[in-house]
Amino acid sequence: MPVDRRLFAQLGLAACAACALGPAAAAESAAYPTRPLTLVVPYPAGGVADQFARSFAQGLSERLGQPVVIDNRAGANGNIGSAYVARNQPADGYTLLLGSLSTLAINPQLYASMGYEPQKDLQPITLTHQMPNVLLVGAQTPYRSVADVVAAAKAQPGRLVFGSAGNGNTMHLAGVLFEKNSGTQLVHAPYKGGPPALTDVLGGQIPMMFNNLPAVTGHRQAGKVRVLAVADTKRSAVMPDVPTFAEAGVPGVVSVVWNGILVRRGTPPDVAQRLNRESVAVLQQPAFRQPLEAQGYEVLNSTPDEFEALIRKDGIAMRALVKDAGVKMD
Repeated sequence: MPVDRRLFAQLGLAACAACALGPAAAAESAAYPTRPLTLVVPYPAGGVADQFARSFAQGLSERLGQPVVIDNRAGANGNIGSAYVARNQPADGYTLLLGSLSTLAINPQLYASMGYEPQKDLQPITLTHQMPNVLLVGAQTPYRSVADVVAAAKAQPGRLVFGSAGNGNTMHLAGVLFEKNSGTQLVHAPYKGGPPALTDVLGGQIPMMFNNLPAVTGHRQAGKVRVLAVADTKRSAVMPDVPTFAEAGVPGVVSVVWNGILVRRGTPPDVAQRLNRESVAVLQQPAFRQPLEAQGYEVLNSTPDEFEALIRKDGIAMRALVKDAGVKMD
């Protein structure tokens, strides 16, 4: 039988880590978890990230036999909550972070200082889900297609407003991609989170916005908004009648947002492995997946190494996008 040298290397690292921890800490690590955990969501309560996190926390709590408490620490495009986990909490596996494309790959290209360095301070556990951004307009607007929006924007350059969750957010960058690839000039209205921007679309204060698909599924079903295009390479299973931007005549507008669980770098290997194993088990459960997939979440799972490779890859891609778009923080 061939010897898997990587396995022996991993076991050796785990043994060394246990020795470095000392007998008491090693014993606590082996018994993990012995007290409640906290899952930090660096976005406001009520948004799509928060909704996913609450379902996930419940499932993880059942697997670990300990409560998993949600802590919403919003602000600075997710930097505040992320820095709290990365720099202010022990590396013991009791404080988890719901990270995202924004907090791990986009923000490093936008902020001179975020209070943390994603690849240095945070240790990936698993990807959890992804979701495309969509272009939606209020039901009271005259726009019924992407072509209608493009025509209106070209007729009055610099006057048609679109909302987003804030400067540099993926919703904002989706709008930047749309402007670039449609040859239009829009006015960006940054909000402090996606929910207040969506509220203003529903109320008619702004005509449209780019938002995560799960945030608008219910509003579309109720006839309160029209979703004109999906920023993905394929149509959504929950909105099969909605075209991609390429199908709608504006190719190149792809904005798919991923999320995942991380802990502070330096967490004991056996604790990180337990978190990955139990998290993946939750994510694979049909009873967990099906209600979320019906809303437009694409539930995922991964190894820590796969997640880390994605962060590195998309960090490079986002650096090019931000530079090309000329996006700057106010």
